[in-house]
Amino acid sequence: MPELPEVEALVRFLDERATGHVVVAADLASIVALKTFSPPLSALVGGTVTGASRHGKWLDLAVRPAPPTGAAGATGSGEAEAVDAAGGAGPAGTGGAVPDDELHLVFHLARAGWLRWSEDAPTTPVRPTSSRGGVRAVLALRIRFDDGSGFDLTEAGTRKRLAVHVVRDPAEVPAIATLGVEPLGPDFTLAELSRLLAARNQQLKGLLRDQRLVAGIGNAYSDEILHAARTSPFRLTRSLEVDDVAHLHAAIRDVLSEAVATSSGRPAADLKDAKRRGMRVHGRTGEACPVCGDVVREVSFADRSLQYCATCQTGGQVLADRRMSKLLR
Repeated sequence: MPELPEVEALVRFLDERATGHVVVAADLASIVALKTFSPPLSALVGGTVTGASRHGKWLDLAVRPAPPTGAAGATGSGEAEAVDAAGGAGPAGTGGAVPDDELHLVFHLARAGWLRWSEDAPTTPVRPTSSRGGVRAVLALRIRFDDGSGFDLTEAGTRKRLAVHVVRDPAEVPAIATLGVEPLGPDFTLAELSRLLAARNQQLKGLLRDQRLVAGIGNAYSDEILHAARTSPFRLTRSLEVDDVAHLHAAIRDVLSEAVATSSGRPAADLKDAKRRGMRVHGRTGEACPVCGDVVREVSFADRSLQYCATCQTGGQVLADRRMSKLLR
């Protein structure tokens, strides 16, 4: 799953490549990906991109709609119109004319989604795809610009969680409206982290991954942050001393800042590999810890796993693997 550093890199990439260009097509291939119906997806067509931004793990492409031009004003591409008319995103034009103000194409790539940029985006009609899918990534949405470039949103696997919204205000998306503090923003102070830690006694890894508390951190970077802070993922938040909180705050800032610096400026196609190469413990079960040389260990859950170094983080204690414990009962 792309997390804050990769999403930030994608935002900067889109801001550089797409700003100032006109959307000439917005083709929906996966009806389940589009979560809104008014404004319709076709309202983006003819509009000019004014910039890209990030809300936690959400990407936000701002589009200034074209002035109304009568019946031919915002017809969009055939596929977008067909999907609207079919009821997947509501009837085209539902809710009346879209006002001449900024719209936002807001999307979350979830665990298996990705953005694939092309300088020469395909112009062939987009065909609706099965919601079941498989291991291979399938097309969910295609956006094309007036210079021939564009991007596809794709998603692999059978669990379709990629989400696309067309809204007038990003805060209309419930998951954005409830986002917690941005960990690289000015509001993420030592005092704010202390407040979050004291508010509820829970495991540290759970707090870091909770988007309602801290926005943008997922499974991978929470492992990296806790390794840098030299603390257990299962440690309870209210057990941290003043120095521990300071170390955790510094680790959050340092790990994310370093990852953003590493990711920024890379083409979208290179970001996944760059993320993997930058991991010190996450995804490196059985390898040597780069700090102490001990073996990196894993705790498995139903749909994910975490990695840690016992020497660096738990005083040498090996954490119980929940999945193995169940098998041995």
